[in-house]
Amino acid sequence: MIAMQDLKDHYRFTDDDAELLRTLQPLASQHLAHFSDDFYDYLYGLPETATILNSSNRQHLRDMHSRWFMSIFNGTYDNHYLNHLTRIGHAHVKIGLNAHFVNAAMNQIRHFLLNLIDSNYSDREQRRILREATEKILDMNLDVMTASYREEELKKVFVSRKVESYLITMTERFTYGLNLVLVLALAGVSISVVSLFVWDIVNIFRGDVEKGILSALGELLILWMMIELMDNEIKNLKGGKFNILVFIGVIIVAMIREILISTLRHDDLTTQAFLAGTLLILGVVYYLVSRAQKDLART
Repeated sequence: MIAMQDLKDHYRFTDDDAELLRTLQPLASQHLAHFSDDFYDYLYGLPETATILNSSNRQHLRDMHSRWFMSIFNGTYDNHYLNHLTRIGHAHVKIGLNAHFVNAAMNQIRHFLLNLIDSNYSDREQRRILREATEKILDMNLDVMTASYREEELKKVFVSRKVESYLITMTERFTYGLNLVLVLALAGVSISVVSLFVWDIVNIFRGDVEKGILSALGELLILWMMIELMDNEIKNLKGGKFNILVFIGVIIVAMIREILISTLRHDDLTTQAFLAGTLLILGVVYYLVSRAQKDLART
C-alpha cells in the first residue's frame, strides 16, 4: 500500500493545501446537516444504493459519513488518515457496493463543496486556491477508496492464475510422464523385435532360407520403425517439435512389411496391387509433407 507522503507528492498536496482545508472546517461544520441531508437524498434516489441503506443501519451510516466529511478539513493527513480511508474502501467492497457508485457519490460531494466555496467566498483568488485544495483531497480520498476494489480484483486474478498455473504444470508433468512410459514401451517392443530377428536368423540356418530372410527383413523394418519412433519421442521430451514425417515414414515401412508378408503368403494379384497402390499414395504424401516443411523452414 502506498504511503501517505507518497500520495501527497503524487497529487502535489502541500502543507498550504492542508492549512487551507483547515480554514474551511467552521464552514463545513456549519453546513454538516445540509450536507448529510443532501447526500442521503442522493443515495436514496439510486435503487442500487437505497437497498444498502436499510432502517437498521441508517443512522450508523449517516454518522460515519458525517465523521468522514469533517475529517476532510481536520488539516492532519498522515498514515492514520490513510488507514481510515482504506478501511472505508474495504467496507464498501465488503457490502458489495459497486465502485461506480463510489465515484458517482464522490462527484456529488465534490459539487456540494465547490458550490459551498463559491457561495461563501467572494474573492476569486481565494475561491481558486480553496477549490484546488478541495479537489486534491477529494481525489486522494477517491484514489485510496477505489484501491480496495483493485486489490480485490487482483486477489481474484492471482487465485485464478495460481489455479491455472497449477493445472497447467500438473498436465505438463502428466504428459511428460506418458511420454516416458511410451519411450519405455517402445524400448520393450524393440527388444522383442530383436529377439524375433535372432529367431529368424536361426531359421535361415535351419534350412528355411526364403521365409527366414523375408521375415528377418520384416523384423529389421519394424526395428527401424521403433528406432525412429523412440528418437522422435526423445526429441519431444527434450522440447523438440512434433515431426509428422516420422509417423508417415513408419506407416510406409509397415506397408512395405505387409507387402513382404503378402509375398510369402502368395496372395492374389489384386491384393498385392492394392498394397502397392497404397504404398505409392503414401510415398506421394510423404514427399508433399516433406516439401511443405522445407518451404516453411525457409520462410
